[in-house]
Amino acid sequence: MALSTASVYPESPAQAFEYAARLGYDAVEVMVALDDLSQSTEQIAHLVDYHQVPVCAVHAPCLLITQRVWGTDPWEKLRRSARMARDLSADVVVVHPPFRWQRDYAAGFVEGIARLEDETGIAFAVENMYPWRATSKREVQVYVPGWDPSEESYANTTVDLSHAATAQSDPVDMCKRLGDRLRHVHLTDGSGSAKDEHLVPGRGAMPVGPLLEHLANEGFTGHIVAEVNTRKSGSREDRERDLAESLAFARLHFATSPQ
Repeated sequence: MALSTASVYPESPAQAFEYAARLGYDAVEVMVALDDLSQSTEQIAHLVDYHQVPVCAVHAPCLLITQRVWGTDPWEKLRRSARMARDLSADVVVVHPPFRWQRDYAAGFVEGIARLEDETGIAFAVENMYPWRATSKREVQVYVPGWDPSEESYANTTVDLSHAATAQSDPVDMCKRLGDRLRHVHLTDGSGSAKDEHLVPGRGAMPVGPLLEHLANEGFTGHIVAEVNTRKSGSREDRERDLAESLAFARLHFATSPQ
């Protein structure tokens, strides 16, 4: 059960390690973002040593706002993410599928991810995304080869429940289709609106509890990472309560239920 550094924004990754240690999270996922700290293996390693909380995964800088972090070559971004993961003893790099306008990158993406895994020994867990929706009837497909990783041959994948809500897809069905290719879960929630909400689990419309129970029954041994939006929490105390609630929800439902 891990905490994403994105969950404490606008506070820094340093605060994410502090929350994780105090609340009892097992690990941290580092979202490589615009701040210098998240891009520094040396500084993250210092936080690991100080708080005695390991890093389980590195989220590559593949958001729109991080398009220029670590340069503009998307493959070099992934190689740097893998080096950071290796140096921090993490075993997963989370990556989004390419945007449609990244034509050269998208053309060989599936095969390129497989080659990177062979070269680095790191699992590149490709994340489910969603169509961009202006209205309930108007969608734009912006990811290539597609937003649903279960339709491709990736060896390792990530399921994000907020993204599933925005795509209006069933995350339990997606996990079943993926089977043992599911390596990583972003634990969050969503209402099904056009916005990627990243709600605290249990506050949206997604079957978050049933999904965790399904994973427990299947013997899932990957990472379950709280990736929630706490920007509107109001105070550090409220943010801490949201993060504690997310962890409690995960531990409550990730238990083998009677078949």
